[in-house]
Order: sequence, then structure tokens, then C-alpha cells
Amino acid sequence: MPMIPLKSLIQYSDQLLSSASFSDYCPNGLQVEGRSEVQRIVSGVTACQALIDQAVMLQADVLLVHHGYFWKGETQPIVGIKRRRIKSLLENDISLVAYHLPLDAHAELGNNAVLGRRLRISGAEPLNSEGIGSVGVLDEAMPAIMLARRLEQVLGRAPLSIVAGDFPVERVAWCTGAAQGHIEQAAASGADAYISGEISEQTVHLARELGIHYFAAGHHTTERYGVMALGEHLAERFGLCHEFVDIDNPV
Repeated sequence: MPMIPLKSLIQYSDQLLSSASFSDYCPNGLQVEGRSEVQRIVSGVTACQALIDQAVMLQADVLLVHHGYFWKGETQPIVGIKRRRIKSLLENDISLVAYHLPLDAHAELGNNAVLGRRLRISGAEPLNSEGIGSVGVLDEAMPAIMLARRLEQVLGRAPLSIVAGDFPVERVAWCTGAAQGHIEQAAASGADAYISGEISEQTVHLARELGIHYFAAGHHTTERYGVMALGEHLAERFGLCHEFVDIDNPV
């Protein structure tokens, strides 16, 4: 099986995702450096200890994630959970590579792009000037309850649904993860429904008063597909081995 330099993999991924153009809450790209050659990539949503343990078992050279480390506002000392996670990576010579907003926004491999295709939404346009989130049209108009069922079929879990009336859904806005705060942008875009990962207490009232159906489909669940697609793309591009590991998370 081919091997490529870690440096080449990172340079390609950074350019592919235009990571330098984002002002993010964490560093994008290489976060923890492991061995210099890459043959096996394990991907997952969040670099928790359970995912690291799976990467060790699968003899990964790179652990590719959406949620990595070193977030703005967190404590800086490498102690406790952070120490144990980083120690596991370093002892096993595994590189940690993370892309946050760049992997939300990418037009082909991003979380929102892949979710939109899976939900059969076409004509996607940016939801906001940051390019995070989209608005498009379903392949057929349907009652809100039917969109909830489609979400459950695609994601494997039932969304929390706030139905704002008996009007059908045709135009949909969506933004994966903790994007409930974009609901007013979704309503202003003329969407009949808005889908995000998480929900807040005030989101329920906003949905009802804005007259827009709302679906909280899960932060983890809605953000599985971008890192999966990126891992598959890198494996195909460079002839590498890739495996996505889904660590169960009900949030």
C-alpha cells in the first residue's frame, strides 16, 4: 500500500479546504504531529479518548476529525483529560488533523454539502456571508412530519421537531452542529423549515413566532459526513487506507 509524507497530506488538505481563509475557534490542520509517513487514516467527529483508542487499535498514522483540540477560551495547561488524550497520540506516533469551519463550508466535502445531498435538497445557496449553512429546495414539497421522517431515515435518529403550522415544506435552510442561532437568518431567507444540530430553549419560541418549522437533528449526527467524505477523498487521491469510526453520541 502506498505511503505519502505527512507534510504533503497536510499541504493538500489545507489547500483543498482553504483553511487559511477562516477565522476559527481553533487551529485547523495539523494539531499533533506523529510519524512522518502516512498510510492509514482513521476519521471521526470528535477526538475523544474512545476514538483515539480505536485509532490505536486500527494502527492509524493519522486521526482526522472535525472537532480537535486547543479551542479559544479553554484552559491551556495540558493536564487531566487533555494530557491523557495527547499522551495516547504521541506514544503511538499518531498525528491529529482537525478541520472545523473549513469542513462545514466546503462546497463538495463539507458537512452541509453532504447532508444536503443526502436529504435530496437541490439548488443550494449560502445561508450567510460566512458561507456556513445553506438554503435550497426539496425534491418534492411535503408536510413537516414527512421531512422529520426523512431526517430519521438519513441520520438514523429522530429529530426534535418544532412544527410551526400546517403549511408544507419546500424551501429548506440548514446548518449542521451548534447552529441554532441562525434560525432568524433562515426565516429571512424565505425558508419553510430550518435544520440544525443543536437546539436552545429560546429556539422553540423563535420558531413559533417566526413561523418556520425547526428540526434539531443532533450535533454529532449532522456532522459525521464531512470528515467521512474528506477521509474517503484523501484515501482515493493518494491510494491510502481510510476507515470512519462512529463513536456514539446522542447530542
